[in-house]
Amino acid sequence: MTALVRYDGPTDTTPARATLTLDSPRNRNALSRQLVSELYDGLQRAQDDDDVRVVVIRAAGPAFCSGADLSEAASEGMEKAAGVLVDLQRRLVTFPKPVVTRLHGAVRAGGIGVVAASDIAISADDASYAFTEVRLALTPAAISLTVLPRMTDRSAALTFLTGETFDGARAAAMGLVTMAVPEADLDAAVDAACSHLVKGHPQGLRETKSLLARDLVTRIDAQGADLAQLSARLFGSEEAREAMVAFLNRRK
Repeated sequence: MTALVRYDGPTDTTPARATLTLDSPRNRNALSRQLVSELYDGLQRAQDDDDVRVVVIRAAGPAFCSGADLSEAASEGMEKAAGVLVDLQRRLVTFPKPVVTRLHGAVRAGGIGVVAASDIAISADDASYAFTEVRLALTPAAISLTVLPRMTDRSAALTFLTGETFDGARAAAMGLVTMAVPEADLDAAVDAACSHLVKGHPQGLRETKSLLARDLVTRIDAQGADLAQLSARLFGSEEAREAMVAFLNRRK
């Protein structure tokens, strides 16, 4: 079986850093069972390595992440798929080391949940974001757990209700990502952030991250199950099925 997540540990040029690369470009790095399982494995490997102080999540191919693997969701049920996304966000939020996401290309649905659950998100200014669920008779329920606390209320209302596409520069202005830079400067910006993070003492990083994450963890634990059920109910509705068929026909 071909690996869908590559793990790279610390090197002389990237000390104290582990990098997890989503490497499933054929489906735009969708959050399939295999990819999520390997992402968990990589996170655990980084957690167990005392030489690692920061984790970078990045992606291969033209897109960062397209969200849930809808083919699996259709066969296994959307509540399970949404539950997996809820759990993944919680894992990232409670991970004891800082998580930095490096963002390029298209970032959609569950991929935006990964972004919002990370501690620092550095985006190419021309990366593409959209909450397209409203156009498919759905709502971004599961990812709202981490997305809504990051964005202003007005920005969330505009992007959730219109489903419009916006770039990395606007994502930074809205608070969804930490900063946006030209794609040519993306690696340098990630390196700069990591160079500061790795100077932190492991206990200081762990406890400060835990302090920052308290409200997010409470929100996930209080609302996660209900929002996963909401995703499942909407995904299984006749309205959503009709909207998805129409969307797929337009793409053809």
